[in-house]
Amino acid sequence: MNKVILIGNLTRDPELTETPTGVSVCKFAIAVSRDYASSDGTRETDFFNITVWRGRAENCGRYLKKGNKVAVIGSLQTRSYEDKDGIKRNVIDVVANEVEFLTPKNAQGEGEELPVKNGHPQLEEIDDNSLPF
Repeated sequence: MNKVILIGNLTRDPELTETPTGVSVCKFAIAVSRDYASSDGTRETDFFNITVWRGRAENCGRYLKKGNKVAVIGSLQTRSYEDKDGIKRNVIDVVANEVEFLTPKNAQGEGEELPVKNGHPQLEEIDDNSLPF
């Protein structure tokens, strides 16, 4: 089984292109902080290259931008290439099957501002007695 689930922030704006046959492809990178801190208290970050295809690629290219938080579900693919000095390089990419946009609309400059507490958007509290169930 080859499945990976990542949540992170875009490190740059996505690049939306098309193959010669007209298939949309979007590439971007995300930074994912590790869950634990090192002995000196710092948290390390890993960086992953993401590739998205077809309609999902078009949505990513249209709506995502640097700094947005996303959840990505996909698989790992390895590839090799020779750099300009003739050295063989190996790369691991994540090919995304699903991309969930996690940045609230207000953080993208759209919609109403949600109140923020401890760095997280806060939803309006609802009185349980007003619920119809």
